[in-house]
Amino acid sequence: MFSKAIVRTPGKSLIDGLTDSKHLGSPDYQKAITQHKAYIMALQSCGLEVHVLESCEDYPDSTFVEDVALITPKCAIFTRPGAESRRGEVEQIETVLRDQFDNVERVEAPGTIEAGDIMMVDNHYYIGLSDRTNIQGAEQIIGILNKYGYTGSTVNLKEVLHLKTGLSYLENNLLVICGEFKNDPIFSRFDHIDIPEEESYAANCIWVNDNVLIPTGYPLAKGKIISTGYNVIEVDVSEYKKLDGGLSCLSLRY
Repeated sequence: MFSKAIVRTPGKSLIDGLTDSKHLGSPDYQKAITQHKAYIMALQSCGLEVHVLESCEDYPDSTFVEDVALITPKCAIFTRPGAESRRGEVEQIETVLRDQFDNVERVEAPGTIEAGDIMMVDNHYYIGLSDRTNIQGAEQIIGILNKYGYTGSTVNLKEVLHLKTGLSYLENNLLVICGEFKNDPIFSRFDHIDIPEEESYAANCIWVNDNVLIPTGYPLAKGKIISTGYNVIEVDVSEYKKLDGGLSCLSLRY
């Protein structure tokens, strides 16, 4: 169960964020702010105390706080983003987490890793090897996890930006899954909630204390998740989709 979350208000520089989805158009800043406030309210409705950080104009992608740190029950790990323009974001989150965690660790060069590539399943962490996360970064994370009694393994990515672009773990052995991961033997032990290609964006959803937050506008995914017994909360994140971001990217939950 989670009790807290950290989010960062998007800055006006958001419109200059990294993206491979320019065909969707540029994000509307005012709309992004409205959506971010609704996202915070959704987390609060699940019982979380939400710590809202001020915007950081120097880093357009800094609202995607998930990528710069991995929080486990026993430690916080500062990542080293594969996107060089995002590496300064780590310093922006470091003070916040050092105040809350006795054990803090850090990924060092030449390792790169963004926590959007890390999916926690109980005491095991799946780590996607992507354009943003290399084997050196993954091996460092696994070494740190082992130090605290956790395990980790790697998954080769072929199509998606981050591992959690196409996978979400909803507890109770349930895995929301789409695209390249559907037939991957690594995930054969899980019960699958298959998301069709036309609704693939909804594969990035988040379990929060027996609720599941999903993006607005994906009825097939919504119906499948509801059928498993979870309460579903829809959150409009259309402006973040334009920046290749999803629901999990916008918060650190612990």
